[in-house]
Amino acid sequence: MRVVIVTESFPPDVNGVAHCAWQTARHLVLRGHEPLVVAPAAPRGTEPGPGASAPCPVVRVRSVPLPGYAQVRVALPGRRLAAAIGAHRPDVVHLASPFVLGARALRAAGRLGTPAVAVYQTDLAGYARTYVGAGETYAWHRLRAIHGAADRTLAPSAAAVRDLVAHGVPRIRLWRRGVDSERFHPARRDLELRRALAPGGELIVGYVGRLAPEKRVELLAPVCALPGVRVVIAGDGPHAARLRSLLPGARFLGTRTGDELARVFASLDVFVHTGPQETFCQTIQEAQASGVPVIAPAVGGPLDLIDHARTGLLVRPRDPEALLDAVLTLEAARGTRDAYGRAGRATVLTRTWTAIGDQLLDHYREVLAERSGGRAPSHHPRLPGHPLRRTKRIGVPGGDWAAPGRDGPGTTPMTG
Repeated sequence: MRVVIVTESFPPDVNGVAHCAWQTARHLVLRGHEPLVVAPAAPRGTEPGPGASAPCPVVRVRSVPLPGYAQVRVALPGRRLAAAIGAHRPDVVHLASPFVLGARALRAAGRLGTPAVAVYQTDLAGYARTYVGAGETYAWHRLRAIHGAADRTLAPSAAAVRDLVAHGVPRIRLWRRGVDSERFHPARRDLELRRALAPGGELIVGYVGRLAPEKRVELLAPVCALPGVRVVIAGDGPHAARLRSLLPGARFLGTRTGDELARVFASLDVFVHTGPQETFCQTIQEAQASGVPVIAPAVGGPLDLIDHARTGLLVRPRDPEALLDAVLTLEAARGTRDAYGRAGRATVLTRTWTAIGDQLLDHYREVLAERSGGRAPSHHPRLPGHPLRRTKRIGVPGGDWAAPGRDGPGTTPMTG
């Protein structure tokens, strides 16, 4: 099968979209398929090194930094995109978190008569609210147009499914994310690293992820003030300098990747995720694979990943006191921490990238079968123009979800 993966982000970027796109390309190659990646160009001097080379050919298109967040690149699609798709002659076009580049790729796929599978992964409407203070309605209008024109939309969590259904997106299926439970493993716990981070034997409470406003890392301030607790932050972003002043006493490690990141995860006593806008939250799975108990807000993707009071604790979103209480609960209960860590790891052992990649291939095959059977998508709205030109949980794993009034009621005919 020939596949073009069009992604809004790709390594050397460090984020969930980039990582998932890389893993998707790698799995396709391992299964004998022929992927091509089209992604925004990275800034000069940040190209991946030899040890981080892509698993398949990558076509880079011009990009500019996102205003206010220079680490995020926004593609400027031109003829190179359509030419790359046409030259590869794909059976399927895979759109990873489509918004700018993905919208142009969808048009190119439509002209070629090639089916498109769109992966919803980023709460772009929430980003518009956070960074611009407006534009949430427009973001959902654009997302609805893009995903409504795709043959199938894959959502990473029940909460994401619910949001998409509520905004009128049809033909949704649940497709979660994998985790490397061999790399992220309790055996990576590093006593020397722990002594360096907490020389007084403090309880190590860690956050791993982007240091950006929507992640709400400042909610850890009361935890930083606890005696006998050391807060450790791994990651970088536009909020890094501000967080250093808001979280006195915290240890900031910068961006960590690969085996180095795995050692950080496994060396924590408690992992805390603070962001309330996660459509999935890959770092929770990585902490669980590392045998570390997790505290996270009871909203969005974490609802699927944490079994409250068995693998971790869910707390009220945006509530620093709730986070503090949860940390105090686990600080006083070593046995509970260990039990949550073991149970969390057990839940992710089957969520390998191989299993997730095979599920994706099944989605491709189903879409191709639908097209060959003459059952092409019934609703193809006109896509909007380039955005830069304008100033009780849903239940069972898997299944089709259709927006009422568009493709009929949602039905539940994969698990992460």
